[in-house]
This record gives sequence, structure tokens and C-alpha cells, in this order.
Amino acid sequence: MAVVFKRPHALLDVPNTYCPGCTHGIIHRLVAECIDELGIEGRTVGVAPVGCAVMAYNFFGCDMIQAPHGRAPAIATGVKRSKPDDIVFAYQGDGDLAAIGTAETVHAATRGENITVIFVNNAIYGMTGGQMAPTSLPGQVTQTTPYGRDVSIAGYPIKVCEMLSTLEGTEYAERVTVDCVKNVNKAKKAIKKAFQNQLDGKGFNIVEVVSSCPTNWGLAPNDALEWLRNNMLAYYPLGVYKDKSAEKGAEK
Repeated sequence: MAVVFKRPHALLDVPNTYCPGCTHGIIHRLVAECIDELGIEGRTVGVAPVGCAVMAYNFFGCDMIQAPHGRAPAIATGVKRSKPDDIVFAYQGDGDLAAIGTAETVHAATRGENITVIFVNNAIYGMTGGQMAPTSLPGQVTQTTPYGRDVSIAGYPIKVCEMLSTLEGTEYAERVTVDCVKNVNKAKKAIKKAFQNQLDGKGFNIVEVVSSCPTNWGLAPNDALEWLRNNMLAYYPLGVYKDKSAEKGAEK
């Protein structure tokens, strides 16, 4: 019997620790599939964040490093500079990347570090109980904004792809989601491109994945995906925000 679907080799056969309906598992699979298809598992190094994906080192078959909170781009930079032939990716959530790790993210991008960042944006602090994140929407109810995020006090959400696309060192920035099969396929294409750009030595690549958090949003998994479509995608539109190689090709 022909095998048409199986676990990627780069994704270990172990139970994960994510809540039911969490999209981290889908994103992990996509990263692992891209590693398999590019044949790079033996020279790939992943950097795990502090957050819901803190134990990502248990789930991937490639070498993994655990970074202090927010420091994944700095760790990835060190690995890539010391072992330039390795393929290095940072896997980060919104609190890790866009709060305590903002400086590391911005400066890795502006330096054009040849790394790949997978950024999971679910608009809330997941692991620590549902506090407001830098990406929480205006009016969004969280544990620390029980009456909704008041932008006059807390400011506006950070739009990471838009911000990083203004930096000269950013090669590629795309925002995707994994709420349905069509978008899962688009997300995989973006992640694979981000890895291929690194293989080609093009510079800093980030793929932002708009994701759901059923537990901390207080919704059933399907309802959480619907809330994502109706609320998050309006504030965080999907698409390519920067593709330097494509822009250069269009100029010719």
C-alpha cells in the first residue's frame, strides 16, 4: 500500500504539550516538512523560545538550543556566525519576540543576519495565563485587560512584519495563518521560502503565523479559528510585506 501521508522525519514521534486546538502543532509540522524536503535536518539548528513552545527542543529531530526569554535571534546570530554552513531558525511567540525580545529581533533584521525566524502571533501571553501581549488587539479582553485593551493607556499592537519590512537588512517578511487547508499550504510555502533564502545566503527572513489560543481566549477550538478570521486578520492582513529578491527582479 502506498504511503501518502506520514510524520515528517524531522518531527519526533512524541506527544506534544500544547492545548487542544492550539496551532503550534500544525506549525511544527510545517517546519519539519520543510526541513525534510530541503534535506537539511543534519545541519539545522533550532532555537526554542520561552513561552508555550519552550519545550520545542523535545519535538524536533534537529539540534536545538534553549534561549533565554527574547534572546533567540541573538543566539541564532551567534550560531550562524560561528557555523555559517548550518541552517539556523528561531521559533518564537509574540511575547518572546515582540516584547522582551524586540531589540534582538530588530537588530538581527537590520544587520541582515542570515537566519530564519518563525513568529507565532496569537495576540496573548499563552504559557503564563493569558495576559495582554504586544500584539493583543484594541479592545481585546485578557487577564490584565479585563475591560479590553485601552490604547490610550496600553498603546497600539505592534505589527511586526510591517515594522521589519522597513529595515534594509530584511530579505523576506510574510504573514500567513493556518486556519484552513488552503492557508496551511500557503504557510508551508512561505516557511520553505524562508529556509531556501537562508540556504542562498540572502539575509534575514521572518514568517509570521497568525494563530489561535483557544484556552486563553476562552473559546472552543473551532470558535477560536472563527474569532481569528473575524478579528485578527482584519488587524493583521496576510501577505508578503517584503521580498527583496522579487523586488530586484521586478526592477530589471
